[in-house]
Amino acid sequence: MKKLRDIMRSGFLFTVQKTATVSEAIHLMADHNVGIVIVLDRDRLAGVFSERDVVRRVLHQGLDPATLPVGDVMTADVVTADAEMDYESAMSAMDEAGIRHLLVTSGSRMLSMISIRDLTRAVLRDREEEVQYLREYLYQVPMQSPAPYTSA
Repeated sequence: MKKLRDIMRSGFLFTVQKTATVSEAIHLMADHNVGIVIVLDRDRLAGVFSERDVVRRVLHQGLDPATLPVGDVMTADVVTADAEMDYESAMSAMDEAGIRHLLVTSGSRMLSMISIRDLTRAVLRDREEEVQYLREYLYQVPMQSPAPYTSA
């Protein structure tokens, strides 16, 4: 079974400082077509900020994204997974936590952010490969040697 290191995009992390405004974080997400950014306190992980945070903690509360620091509305409890974790376990962890993005780490190093979409694609690829293997196994016609030619 594939590990997260096999399916993650290396270095696929976008970061903002916790002092950055929500507007700056939103622009970063939009520019890179991602739904989440890592929030840092200098060089240390402070939290994450997602599209869901924008809706629930900023817009729904009537706060001004242009002046509001990301650190005030980020999700501080970050769920992480080791790069050696298999992708099915990662999907289960994400489901249990009710999240759509998972920070992939190796020790204390942040390696990548992986989404439920990335994991779903990995599942589909594995299933397609399995189906192809089974088709080849089931429908393979063994090679038969031609009958020796005999003259009558």
